[in-house]
Amino acid sequence: MTLFVPDPVLLSSPRRRPFPGPDPRPRTGPPPATADVVVVGSGPAGLSVASALWHRDVRDVVLLDPADRPCGQFLDRVDGLDQRVLRSPYQHHPGVEGYRDCELLDFARLHWSRLTAVERREIRMAQAGHRSVVPVDVFEAFCRHVADVHHVTERTWRTTALAVEPADGSVVVRTAAGPVEARCVVLALGERTRPAPAGWGARTLPGVYRWDEPAPATGSVAVVGAGLTAAHLLAAALDAGREAHWVLREDAERYQCSDVNAAFFRAEGRARFGAEVSWADRGALMRRHRRASIMFEFRPLLTAAEASGQLRVHRGRTVDGLADGPAVLLAGGDRVAADSVVLALGTVPSIGTGLLPDGAVGARDGWPDLDEPTLSYRRAPAVFAVGAAAAMVLGPAARNIDGHRVATARVAGAIAARVRTPVGVGHV
Repeated sequence: MTLFVPDPVLLSSPRRRPFPGPDPRPRTGPPPATADVVVVGSGPAGLSVASALWHRDVRDVVLLDPADRPCGQFLDRVDGLDQRVLRSPYQHHPGVEGYRDCELLDFARLHWSRLTAVERREIRMAQAGHRSVVPVDVFEAFCRHVADVHHVTERTWRTTALAVEPADGSVVVRTAAGPVEARCVVLALGERTRPAPAGWGARTLPGVYRWDEPAPATGSVAVVGAGLTAAHLLAAALDAGREAHWVLREDAERYQCSDVNAAFFRAEGRARFGAEVSWADRGALMRRHRRASIMFEFRPLLTAAEASGQLRVHRGRTVDGLADGPAVLLAGGDRVAADSVVLALGTVPSIGTGLLPDGAVGARDGWPDLDEPTLSYRRAPAVFAVGAAAAMVLGPAARNIDGHRVATARVAGAIAARVRTPVGVGHV
């Protein structure tokens, strides 16, 4: 069987090209004292929710986010890796299912003259139904477009949510700029960096960085991790001519189009996480089908660097800890020393812990207790979750951009019905 491996040139789209259109910026200062809906987070999930509510004529919506632009925190992380293209294909994008909005592929075609020959070829591939990657430039400009046409940015306040307090018939969201009382709250919190195991001592050692922290751009580097983040860090180091070590705790690299089998993006895949499926079985499915992997495009680059000696790969090695130097300590006594060590250990869902009272989250094995049809918190029915936090209801695809659209459809419908119900009627 012949395996098609895309050329690494797909990874090198230009960044920060000027695209025509609005440059929406959130408001500053205290948010409104009241609203029908508060959305905490204006990343891809929050942007989808706000757009869907607009289509359902729910317009009294306030978004809260510390970033300076739509999807700002998401894009800042991407830029920290010098990532030029997304893994998600053109079919996966923020927006609304069931409405004839301009979609990401349409948007890219409208800006055809600004794209490179490689990017145009990817659009042709997408039109033919094949996998194709999206330039970060196009994605960012599209997010600005979605925020503008659905009047999202004018309802976004740049501030940090500090607490979400459910009460009878309403929810109070306390922020650094003042409180907002709402009938419904949507937590679109995304994911946070996975911490290193406590025994590694990572936070006390100089020269050790998490993948989302600024690290030195010179000298040798050791990257610990098996996924796409590790691959981007290694590619940037190799491109700069740096010596690199790759500490791969897996037995081998895992190259594929996504971390999740495509079946989980379809209804039959989500059915495997239905209400009749036990919690233990769902957890087993998550562990089996959500595994770190690397886009095929990286294989020629990393293989060539290993062959030349610029990259040393330490496969199937257990990490015992970290040491001064800095260095990664491997089982068996081996020591991988470098000028800097970067931990690319992935992310974990933000499920509302630290904002909602612990009793309202109902956390179990790191996941919140959500109502299946509406994605509301069972112990706080006016609060909803969209994004990674919904994975134990929707399956692993909930952690991807297209999964946000599926979650949004459930949440927006439930919120629209709730907002149209007079206060005091049918609320708990």
